[in-house]
Amino acid sequence: MDKEERKIINQGQEDEMEIYGYNLSRWKLAIVSLGVICSGGFLLLLLYWMPEWRVKATCVRAAIKDCEVVLLRTTDEFKMWFCAKIRVLSLETYPVSSPKSMSNKLSNGHAVCLIENPTEENRHRISKYSQTESQQIRYFTHHSVKYFWNDTIHNFDFLKGLDEGVSCTSIYEKHSAGLTKGMHAYRKLLYGVNEIAVKVPSVFKLLIKEVLNPFYIFQLFSVILWSTDEYYYYALAIVVMSIVSIVSSLYSIRKQYVMLHDMVATHSTVRVSVCRVNEEIEEIFSTDLVPGDVMVIPLNGTIMPCDAVLINGTCIVNESMLTGESVPVTKTNLPNPSVDVKGIGDELYNPETHKRHTLFCGTTVIQTRFYTGELVKAIVVRTGFSTSKGQLVRSILYPKPTDFKLYRDAYLFLLCLVAVAGIGFIYTIINSILNEVQVGVIIIESLDIITITVPPALPAAMTAGIVYAQRRLKKIGIFCISPQRINICGQLNLVCFDKILEEATEEETALHNRIMPTVVRPPKQLLPESTPAGNQEMELFELPAIYEIGIVRQFPFSSALQRMSVVARVLGDRKMDAYMKGAPEAIAGLCKPETVPVDFQNVLEDFTKQGFRVIALAHRKLESKLTWHKVQNISRDAIENNMDFMGLIIMQNKLKQETPAVLEDLHKANIRTVMVTGDSMLTAVSVARDCGMILPQDKVIIAEALPPKDGKVAKINWHYADSLTQCSHPSAIDPEAIPVKLVHDSLEDLQMTRYHFAMNGKSFSVILEHFQDLVPKLMLHGTVFARMAPDQKTQLIEALQNVDYFVGMCGDGANDCGALKRAHGGISLSELEASVASPFTSKTPSISCVPNLIREGRAALITSFCVFKFMALYSIIQYFSVTLLYSILSNLGDFQFLFIDLAIILVVVFTMSLNPAWKELVAQRPPSGLISGALLFSVLSQIIICIGFQSLGFFWVKQQPWYEVWHPKSDACNTTGSGFWNSSHVDNETELDEHNIQNYENTTVFFISSFQYLIVAIAFSKGKPFRQPCYKNYFFVFSVIFLYFFILFIMLYPVASVDQVLQIVCVPYQWRVTMLIIVLVNAFVSITVENFFLDMVLWKVVFNRDKQGEYRFSTTQPPQESVDRWGKCCLPWALGCRKKTPKAKYMYLAQELLVDPEWPPKPQTTTEAKALVKENGSCQIITIT
Repeated sequence: MDKEERKIINQGQEDEMEIYGYNLSRWKLAIVSLGVICSGGFLLLLLYWMPEWRVKATCVRAAIKDCEVVLLRTTDEFKMWFCAKIRVLSLETYPVSSPKSMSNKLSNGHAVCLIENPTEENRHRISKYSQTESQQIRYFTHHSVKYFWNDTIHNFDFLKGLDEGVSCTSIYEKHSAGLTKGMHAYRKLLYGVNEIAVKVPSVFKLLIKEVLNPFYIFQLFSVILWSTDEYYYYALAIVVMSIVSIVSSLYSIRKQYVMLHDMVATHSTVRVSVCRVNEEIEEIFSTDLVPGDVMVIPLNGTIMPCDAVLINGTCIVNESMLTGESVPVTKTNLPNPSVDVKGIGDELYNPETHKRHTLFCGTTVIQTRFYTGELVKAIVVRTGFSTSKGQLVRSILYPKPTDFKLYRDAYLFLLCLVAVAGIGFIYTIINSILNEVQVGVIIIESLDIITITVPPALPAAMTAGIVYAQRRLKKIGIFCISPQRINICGQLNLVCFDKILEEATEEETALHNRIMPTVVRPPKQLLPESTPAGNQEMELFELPAIYEIGIVRQFPFSSALQRMSVVARVLGDRKMDAYMKGAPEAIAGLCKPETVPVDFQNVLEDFTKQGFRVIALAHRKLESKLTWHKVQNISRDAIENNMDFMGLIIMQNKLKQETPAVLEDLHKANIRTVMVTGDSMLTAVSVARDCGMILPQDKVIIAEALPPKDGKVAKINWHYADSLTQCSHPSAIDPEAIPVKLVHDSLEDLQMTRYHFAMNGKSFSVILEHFQDLVPKLMLHGTVFARMAPDQKTQLIEALQNVDYFVGMCGDGANDCGALKRAHGGISLSELEASVASPFTSKTPSISCVPNLIREGRAALITSFCVFKFMALYSIIQYFSVTLLYSILSNLGDFQFLFIDLAIILVVVFTMSLNPAWKELVAQRPPSGLISGALLFSVLSQIIICIGFQSLGFFWVKQQPWYEVWHPKSDACNTTGSGFWNSSHVDNETELDEHNIQNYENTTVFFISSFQYLIVAIAFSKGKPFRQPCYKNYFFVFSVIFLYFFILFIMLYPVASVDQVLQIVCVPYQWRVTMLIIVLVNAFVSITVENFFLDMVLWKVVFNRDKQGEYRFSTTQPPQESVDRWGKCCLPWALGCRKKTPKAKYMYLAQELLVDPEWPPKPQTTTEAKALVKENGSCQIITIT
C-alpha cells in the first residue's frame, strides 16, 4: 500500500516531486467547517497558507490511481508543498465517426506515441494514459504542466512530444508526411492549445491574494486591536501605510505580468501553413499546432510559435530572445539516416544535441533557403509550455525560492522576537491581575505587547536596500530580473569567466554584418592603391573572366563536433569541393595521415602557448557521382572524412583594455577567478597568464583523463605544462622540482608553492563520472577549463557550489544559459536590456560589471544587516519602554507611538538604506547570516545598553525630591508656565484616569527612548569597507540632525501645544538636563562599543580568521598558504583551545590536503580508477616509471 500511496514524478529532474493520493472526507470537512466558524475564519486562513495541512485536514489517504486530490512535495532542500485536483478528460467528444477507429487508436497508445500507423514498437504502450473502457483520462495540472495517469508505469507523467524517444529515422519515415485531420483533432484534445498562456490576473484577484499575506493579516489584527484601545491615529497611519504598500506592490506585480504577457504573446495568434497526409496545404492558427504537424516556414521568415525540427531547407535565425546572442545562426535540415552510408538509424532525436537543426519557439526566422522548388518544412516537436521558451517562462512564473542564510536567519530572528513577545504577554497578564485591572483591558494590553515586539514595517524596511541597489545597478547599465540575488552577490568568492575575456577582431565581427551569401566571387577589379596585401596576392592567379563559387550546402559549426564545413562548386566544374575548418585536433583526426605534417603537434603547441587562436583548414574533392540532389540528403559524417590537411590559420585576439585591471581588483579582494572557455587548452592557459589569472611564477598541472577502453579502467595522466616542458629533454624532468608539500618555513619558499589545475571538457566529464573523490580537490585549484560544452559549464558551477563556494558566472548568454542560471550570480554580457537567460544582464559587453555587481551586492547585504539590526533594536526598545510603563499601569500615548513610528523609524529606515557602495573591493566579505558572533554581540550589547539607560531614567526619576504620583494638578516645574500646564489637562482628567499616560515616568522614558532610536541608527550605519561613510548619505544626515534638534528643543524648551499633543508632562529644568546627560552618556557608550570595541577588537579577530582562512583561497593565494599563515599567527592565541573546524567545505578540504602526502600529484604519474568503482568513486594513484 505504501508504494501505491507515495511515488516520485519527474525523477532525476530539477522539478522532482513526491506525490501522495487523497480522497475528500465529508466528516473531516464538517469538523474543519465547524473549526473555521469557531475561530472566526482564522483556521481557514491557516489552511490557505499551508497546503499540506489543508489536504490532510479535509481528506483521507487513497491509492494514487483512484485519488481525487494529489499532494506534491519537492525533493530539494526547500521541501515545498503543493496540492492539485484530479480532473478527467473525456475522449467521447473525439471527432471520429467510427467508434471502432476510436478504440483502435486508444489501444495503440496514441495518447503517447505520435505515430499514426500502429506498429509493433508501439503495441506495448497499450492504454498508457487512458482507460479504454471508460474512454477517460485522469490528469492534474501543476505549474502549467499537465500530468496524465500512465498505466504502464502506474504513475502520473507529463505528456511528451517528439523530443524524447523518437529516432531520427522515424522522424523522416513516419512523421514527415504530416497528420490527418482526425489525428490532428485527437492530439489537440490531449496536448491542448499551443500557447504559453500568461494570464494577467485581475486587480481584484491580485488584491485578495496580496491582502491574505500573513504580514497584512497581522497588520489587520494590529489595527483592530489599536482601534479597540482608541489608538485611532496610529491605526489610521498603519492603514495608510498598508494601502500604499499594497498599491505599490500590486502595481509592480501587475506590471511584471503585463511585461511577461507581452513578451510571450508575439506568436500566440500567427497564421501558419501545415502539410496534411494527402499533400494538401492547410492554413491554421498557430494555437492549433500539435506535435507531429509539418509546418511550412514562409520565405520571408516568421516568429516560431513552437519548437520544430527542420527536415527540408535552411533557415537563418535570430535567437537573441532565447540566448542573448545577437548574431544570427544558420539552421540546416536534420540529417536523414536512411540515406547515410554509415547508417546511424538508431540515433535518437534530441533538441539540445540537434539544436543546429531545431527552430526554437520565440526565435525569429529571418530568411529561408530552399532547393528546386521544395518548401522549407519543419516537424513540430513541442508546443506550449513544453517548448524551450515555455520552460523559460515557467521558470519566471514559478521561480525557485532563494536559499540564502540571511533570509533563514531573519525568520529565526523573528521567532526570537515572538518568544520575547510571549514573555511580555505573560508578564502583562500577571502584572495586570495582581493590580486588579479589568479583564477587557488585560486582553487588549497583553495583545498590544505582541504588536509592539514584531515590527509591522520590517519586510518593507528589509527590501529598501535591495531596491536602492537595483536602481544604482540600472544607472551603470546592469539590469536585474531577480532582485533577491543582489544580496547573494555580496557573498561571491569565485567568478567563472567565459571566453569573453578576449576581444573579437574587426574582421571576425564583420562576418556577421550580413547573411552568408549563396554565391561568392572575387572583386571585379583590384585597385593597387586601396587593395590590401591579401588581395594583391590574388593577382598571381590567372582567374577566368567569370569565376564564381556556389555554396551548395552548409554544415554549421557544432560545439560538440568542434568544426564546420561547406560543400561548394566552382562555376563550370563537374566535381564539387568540401572545405572544413575547426579545432586543429578535430580537423587533423579527419584528414589523411600522410597530409598532416609530422611536426603538426609541435607547431600547434608553439602557437597556442603564445596565446594565439588556431584554426585548421582541410579540403576534399568530392566524387562525381555525388550529385546536387544527393548532397542535400547526405550526412555530414560522409563528407567530413578522408580530407586533405591544408594548414593552420593563426589569429590573435588582444585582451580588452580593462580585463587585467578588473582581474587584479578581484584578486586583491581574494575572489578566485576561473576561466571556462571553448578554446584549446594551451591557448586558454596562455590567455590566463596574460590577463593575470595565473601569475608567471605559478605552476600549471594539466589533468588528462581517459575513459575506460578495451577493458582498461579510466585513468588521469598528470602533465606539467610550464617552462619546464620546453627544455631539450622533457622526459628528464625531476619530479622533485615540483613543490608538493607546504613544509617551508619562510614566506619566500611559500611563494614557490602555488599551482593550478587545467583540463578540457572531455577530461572533466571523465573525472566527474569515474573520480568523484578527486572532484573537490580539483575544484580547490582548478583555474582553466577548456573546450567546455554548455552542459559541462553547468556541471562545473554545481561542482564548485558543492564545496561551498559562492559562484558568479560571467558569460555571453549564447552557450551559458544553464551556467548563468545555476550560479549564485549569473551576469550576461548582452546588448539586450534584460535577458531571461540570466539574473543579471550588462548592457555594455565589459567584465568591469563584475566588480561593480559584487560591490553593490556587498553594500545591499550590509544595508540589510544594518536595517535588520535597527528594526530589532527599535522593537526591543519600544517593547521595554511599554513593559516599564505597564509596571505602573501606564503606557505610551497614541501620538507618542505615532511620532516614534512615523517621524523617527520610517524616516531613518528609508534614508539609512541610501548609502552607496564603497568605491573599491576589499579583501574581506560581509558575513552571510545574522547568526554570527560579531552581529549577535552588536545587537545584544546595544540591547543591554539601551535597557540599562532606560531603566536608569525610569527608576532615577522616582528618586527625585520633587517626584510624586502625577495628577492633573501636579506642579513639579514650579514655573510661571505651570498654570497653563495645569489648565491644559483639566479637560482630559477622565481620559488620564483611564489610561494614565501623563506621568513623569512616561515623559522620561519617551525622551530617552526617542534619542535611543537615533543613537542606534548612527551606531549601525556602517560605512567603510563595504559602503560609503554615512556622512556622505546627505538625506540620512539631514533627517537625523533635524530629529535630534527637534527632540532636544521640545525637551529643553517645552512648547505647550506640542506637549499637549504628545501628552508630555512638565518636569523641572534640572531633570531635563539630567536626561540630556543620560542620553549623551548612552550615545558615547553605544557608539564606542559598536564602532571601536566591536570593530577594533571582535570584528578584527573574526575577520582576521575568516580572511586568512576562508577568503584567501584564491588563485593568487593558495588555501594551503593561507591556512599555514593562519596557524602561525593564531597559534599563540589558540594554545589550549580546541581547533575550530571551518564551516566551508573547501576550507576544511584545504586543511586536509596539508597532511596529504600524495597531493598535488607529481608529474608523470597516473591516477587510475579501481576496476569496481564504488558509490564514492574511490581511486588509487599508480606511479608509472
